[in-house]
Amino acid sequence: MNLMETPVLVAASPAERTASATQSRRIGVLLDFVQLAKPRLTTMVLFTVAIGFFAAEVPGSSLLPLLHALLGTALVAAGAGALNQLLEKEADSAMRRTRNRPLPAGRLSAAAVLRFGVLTSCLGLVYLAFLVNPLTAALAGLTLALYVFIYTPLKRVTPLNTLVGAIPGALPPVIGVVAAGGNLDIVAGSLFLIVFLWQFPHFWAIAWLYREDYRRAGLQMLSVQDHERGRLTGRFMVQGCLILLLASLTPFLAGMSGPRYLFAALAVGVLFTVSALRFLAAPTAERARQVLWASLIYLPATMTALLLDGPCLSLLGS
Repeated sequence: MNLMETPVLVAASPAERTASATQSRRIGVLLDFVQLAKPRLTTMVLFTVAIGFFAAEVPGSSLLPLLHALLGTALVAAGAGALNQLLEKEADSAMRRTRNRPLPAGRLSAAAVLRFGVLTSCLGLVYLAFLVNPLTAALAGLTLALYVFIYTPLKRVTPLNTLVGAIPGALPPVIGVVAAGGNLDIVAGSLFLIVFLWQFPHFWAIAWLYREDYRRAGLQMLSVQDHERGRLTGRFMVQGCLILLLASLTPFLAGMSGPRYLFAALAVGVLFTVSALRFLAAPTAERARQVLWASLIYLPATMTALLLDGPCLSLLGS
């Protein structure tokens, strides 16, 4: 390469640097609002809404109501996530795993988070009421109210907050059933029961992993009250997994699925239970993490098996 081929580096002008910094700040603010919406939790919510929609098996149903239900529910879930973080600002500031969230880190103001939470959740409820049906909107509103105004404050009062929080956590598949035109029947009840019971060992594993964080924040979780070095948590995990294993039989017994679902549900249910038994035998962070991973495998695997083996296949053109 000769001198004529050497590239010339031109320094950015002050205006260009200012424009670049402004763009970076805008992207950062956008990402902060995405974080407010709790995207991983919202994704799981939307997955169970879709499962409920297909499981309803309403003759002649199209996919358009599902798309409307997913969009409306996503807006409500995003608003709920923001309002939850607004109410838990002090607790989030005290916990290592949450102190960098937009609100405790000071990147967003409480007023901005409040506006975002109220506007998105209200928009989602109105959207569901007019473009899906009023009952779907009512169930989404109930989910929002229980999660934000009852479960969130109870976390500072009693370990029973997990029991209360499991109710809004189990309503999304019911929302899916109703969005498809289904009723509050055995289909909705079976899905609600499975998701409701799944949350207990799932969250107890998380609570054990972050028990010191919860203790610092003054949140009353089972793991914080566990003075048996994990044995109490382990017993509750095992009991929860065994009850869930029995409850997972209901779709098969109700005629919602065939033997392939039954085999899949029993298989992942046994694996989930074994992981809980291992934690009970030796309550360590590593084994709590194994319970958490087992829970994250269990729900998608069970719900997908139900989708692929149940009468809901008729909606997919089978």
